[in-house]
Amino acid sequence: MSNFTAPFSDRFGYRPQDAEIVIREDAPEAVRAAVLMLGYDAGMSPDDMRSDLCEVLLTRPDPGNWSAPNVRSEIDRLIDSAPWFKVYDVAEKLHRRIAARDFTGSIAPAFEARLNAVFRELGVGWKMENGVIVVRASEAFGQATQDAVTTMEGAGKHTAAGEIREALKDISRRPHADITGAIQHAMAALECVARDADGSADTLGKIIPRLDIPAPLDGALHKLWGFASEQGRHIQEGRDPKFEQAELVVTVASAVSVYLLRQSQAKRS
Repeated sequence: MSNFTAPFSDRFGYRPQDAEIVIREDAPEAVRAAVLMLGYDAGMSPDDMRSDLCEVLLTRPDPGNWSAPNVRSEIDRLIDSAPWFKVYDVAEKLHRRIAARDFTGSIAPAFEARLNAVFRELGVGWKMENGVIVVRASEAFGQATQDAVTTMEGAGKHTAAGEIREALKDISRRPHADITGAIQHAMAALECVARDADGSADTLGKIIPRLDIPAPLDGALHKLWGFASEQGRHIQEGRDPKFEQAELVVTVASAVSVYLLRQSQAKRS
């Protein structure tokens, strides 16, 4: 296995500023090259690398290639011709093999951390968490959804927390995110919290005016509910919601849910 030592930039805390997320449904050459180089650096042999690529791509290894240089060339051709989403499947597969042999418990985490650094530097909207590729959204999105799940679980609102988790799963799906599903689940979480705060079983649209939300924020929330109802439930031909719109809805729904839960806790204390 690799005797990896952290490079100068890591040892002294230097790293480039995260690039704006511009890559979602793509795996540019730099990403494909990084996946392979990190696999080799983690101690994978060319034979193991080829075996994993062929398994993910469901293709047969070339029986005429047996020397390391030829196998490496075959690996390069395989990764270069793979559909973009299969490249991220390959990254997960390599991590699983590396982790299975990582008796020190340090090599697989290093693979993951360095791959995520590449994603941040290139503006890739994906990240690896515990060996699984998930969506990487804005910092506000990540903070809002994390706070929402934590606060909901702490308040015993497990159904609402489950809806946020489902929204995160939908927005992370490959090769195409389930945008409408993410919107529906995020608003369902907010509706659960709002019903509890209001003490009713009304729809969110009816509850909003009765919530302790100051104007004009209550009006903005009502408009968000209207947008989510239209885009999440009543899709019109040629007007599919965009990823960024789903990200906004999930972020706002999460933040408002946390606000309502904290307001309820404050009233009871």
